[in-house]
Amino acid sequence: MRICVVALGKIGLPLAVQFARKGHRVIGADVDERVVAEVNAAREPFPGEADLGMYLAETVGAGLLTATTDTTAAVAESEAVVVVVPLFVDEAGTPDFGWMDAATRSIAAGLKPGTLVSYETTLPVGTTRNRWAPMLEEGSGLAAGTGFHLVFSPERVLTGRVFADLRRYPKLVGGIDAASARHGVEFYEQVLDFDERPDLSRPNGVWDLGSAEASELAKLAETTYRDVNIGLANQFARYADTVGVDVTKVIEACNTQPYSHIHQPGIAVGGHCIPVYPRMYLWNDPSATVVRAAREANAAMPEYAVGLLADAYGDLTGAGVLVLGASYRGGVKETAFSGVFPTVAALRERGAVPYVSDPMYTDAELEKLGLPPHRGEPVSAAIVQADHAEYRDLGPDDLPGVKALVDGRRVTDPARWAGVERIVIGGPAEDSTTSTER
Repeated sequence: MRICVVALGKIGLPLAVQFARKGHRVIGADVDERVVAEVNAAREPFPGEADLGMYLAETVGAGLLTATTDTTAAVAESEAVVVVVPLFVDEAGTPDFGWMDAATRSIAAGLKPGTLVSYETTLPVGTTRNRWAPMLEEGSGLAAGTGFHLVFSPERVLTGRVFADLRRYPKLVGGIDAASARHGVEFYEQVLDFDERPDLSRPNGVWDLGSAEASELAKLAETTYRDVNIGLANQFARYADTVGVDVTKVIEACNTQPYSHIHQPGIAVGGHCIPVYPRMYLWNDPSATVVRAAREANAAMPEYAVGLLADAYGDLTGAGVLVLGASYRGGVKETAFSGVFPTVAALRERGAVPYVSDPMYTDAELEKLGLPPHRGEPVSAAIVQADHAEYRDLGPDDLPGVKALVDGRRVTDPARWAGVERIVIGGPAEDSTTSTER
């Protein structure tokens, strides 16, 4: 097959590489000239994706993967088009379709009869049928479902482990009609491989969900579930703080029962997915009070963590406070909706002088993000915001002068913090005899 992947970001480029590794001819289209040049030179345009560098070199070297800024021309050469252009929402959950509209118009201009178009970007329910189908029809002069085939097939992977996740999870497909769905299933069966999953109710592989709307809802539902579950865990943790109970022991005990799957509490929920897609769901279903309450509960956690620090430390006015971790999660160089931003804001509101450090970011990169880098200024308190592996061995000798530490991820070793008040979210941690914990 000849395949066009539109947008060579942290999901799109691994997808393009995956398709090429299956022997197909892939053209990646992106508006960023730097990204296109890097891909054509077989260089990773972003770090941190397992095996991407090796696979990129293999596929570009074999002539199976090229990149271009001309989306329309790339689509005109292709039998299948996979779209992974970012979609953003504001704080109210209103989607900004600007980039996707532009990409869709470029796709439409190059669309040929019989082409399959698959949107993988997470969308509000109804978008594929009610927005993309008419736009593609208008720009191509072809009828959706007969002139070209149209499906929604959500990406279900995490950055850093995309290739493993592509094998691990069923590929969901929903078409605007039966013919589109059939073509979508046949396409993904040719470009993906799947692990054996005896735990699933049916064989791992490509699953037709029956409609584009069902596939759209499945992605929103699975991600919103995680946000609601974390919100519940955070509520349990906040209550545990008031009664001196270690919530992690409670959660561990609950999850020994097969109907309980409580997630872990923490200082923040970040990334492109979990804090975003519940807002998108609420845009479809504004009456979803459970979803709204969970989103509000999770959004309040950075302020709560700063409050824990103030309770332990006292007045934070003028205090230097080091926030450890700019990334939204450990081991990933990404700050989308990271808890670092509200944590820094909450510290400033209490009069503290915040600094940020992260092993994955340079001082210049932190400054570009609007974050104050730590260049050795004295600090008397610290907050762990990201669970980087480097923080597991952190101790008072690494942060001289620190009197109180709020570990928002429970990643530090309590045995290393003797003499320093170490606070965790959700009650006292294990091995608290060697440090002053609460």
